[in-house]
Amino acid sequence: MSRRELREWIFQTLFRMEFHNKEEYEKQLELLFETEEMSDEDKTYAKNKILDIGEHIEEIDAAINEVAKGWKTSRMAKVDLTIIRLAVYEIRYEEEIPTKVAINEAVEMAKKYGTDTSSSFVNGILAKIA
Repeated sequence: MSRRELREWIFQTLFRMEFHNKEEYEKQLELLFETEEMSDEDKTYAKNKILDIGEHIEEIDAAINEVAKGWKTSRMAKVDLTIIRLAVYEIRYEEEIPTKVAINEAVEMAKKYGTDTSSSFVNGILAKIA
C-alpha cells in the first residue's frame, strides 16, 4: 500500500472510530484488519498510529481549539476534524513527515472527502498550527 493509500485508510478508520468509545479502538481495529488486505508492516504502522493518535487526542484537540477562532472541535464537521487531527498528529509527533507534506495530504483528502469549503478550512487551521 502506498503512503497516500495508507494515510487515507488511517483517516477512514479514525473517522469510523469517532463513533466508538476509546476503549473499543483495539477491537474495532482488529475487525477492520480482517476485511482489509494489508501487509503486516502496514497493519503494524496503521495500528500504532491510530492508537497513538487516540492517546494524544486531547492535546491535538487543544491545539486545534487554540487556533480555530469561532470553531471549536465540537462544532466541526467530523470529516474535517478527522483530517485535521491526523495532520496535526503528523506535524507534531512524526518527525519523518515534513509539515508541508502533512498539510498538502490533508488538503487533498479534504477535497476528496469533504465539502466544497473543506479544503480551505483544513488548510487555514493547519497553516495556523504549523
